Amino acid sequence: MASSWDNRVAFVVRYLYDIDCNGYLDAHDFHCLALRSCVLEGRGECSGARLQRYRHIMLSLWEEIAQLADFDKDGIITVDEFKQAVMNCCVGRKYEDFPQAMKAFIESNFRMIDLNSDGVLALEEYRYDCVQRMVLEDIKIIDEAFYSLLNDDDRRRGGITLSRYQELFAQFLGDQSEDCPAKHLFGPLDL
Repeated sequence: MASSWDNRVAFVVRYLYDIDCNGYLDAHDFHCLALRSCVLEGRGECSGARLQRYRHIMLSLWEEIAQLADFDKDGIITVDEFKQAVMNCCVGRKYEDFPQAMKAFIESNFRMIDLNSDGVLALEEYRYDCVQRMVLEDIKIIDEAFYSLLNDDDRRRGGITLSRYQELFAQFLGDQSEDCPAKHLFGPLDL
């Protein structure tokens, strides 16, 4: 049986990066992620400047991931290769120590989820993000997952700020424990 950490890392590959759902990562995924990110952040609009910015972010991320994880240099990164790379550069580390392109991706992912652009991921935005990736029939499960992420400061401000999201993302990838506090960052994952 796979560990909670193995499942979390596989989730990142499957639902955040492998946009064409072919089971592995390649440059095509990151070209498509640039367009998707541009459209989502623009709420349907895709300006040339924003698309150019996302192309730079996503292709830099691909180059960095390929350098760290494409061990056999075949232009394809498997889930196992990605896990090994995460083990090498993220496990036990804080967000500040993550590779630069990964930090840029994390920040852009936050902006896509922050639908009203107020700098705080609220319950409603978390719900919206979850149901785009998961088949769920009970809203309470989503809400419980969201509330499990919050600390006292998050509760006072009504959600998760970018800096808190960065911290949680680093825990999601870098904490191998079964009871990782950030295990529900992307929803009530069946870990």
